Amino acid sequence: MKKIFALLLLGWFPLVVYAEQQVSYTVRATEIKQQPFSDAETVGMLLEKARVQVIQRQGGWVMIGSDQGDGWVKMLNLRSSSAKRGDSGLQSLFNLGRSGSSGITVATGVRGLSEADLQNAKPNPAELAKMQNYAADKNQAEKFARDGKLNAQVLDFIPANGN
Repeated sequence: MKKIFALLLLGWFPLVVYAEQQVSYTVRATEIKQQPFSDAETVGMLLEKARVQVIQRQGGWVMIGSDQGDGWVKMLNLRSSSAKRGDSGLQSLFNLGRSGSSGITVATGVRGLSEADLQNAKPNPAELAKMQNYAADKNQAEKFARDGKLNAQVLDFIPANGN
């Protein structure tokens, strides 16, 4: 009995793996990165509407496999191939809780930093120095406002407790 169960389980395993790996298409030309970071080494390039196999998701990045190479691309540069133009008959019964005429709900977002990201964070003095270059003093801010034809507005101080 255990052998039969094991064989059935092994027979279903490829189907589960196949279902997990979803086909998507790029919505614009995009770089394939070696790691899921904007400043990671570029290992390839995908043209618009290139077919990719989604392997894994991590934050706002997706690990893909493609004819042009394997690596990481930004999630917002992909469109799922599971989107369809609409359905009818019995299929519409299973679209409860979905929206639009196609019955497909799309939600894309990045949740932010994970607990592991926060625990593994390290100071980066070079990036801090780069950010400090973007600071503007009062004279620069006023010139920017004048050049943009912005009007001054006086705002009351908001206390720390929010009241």
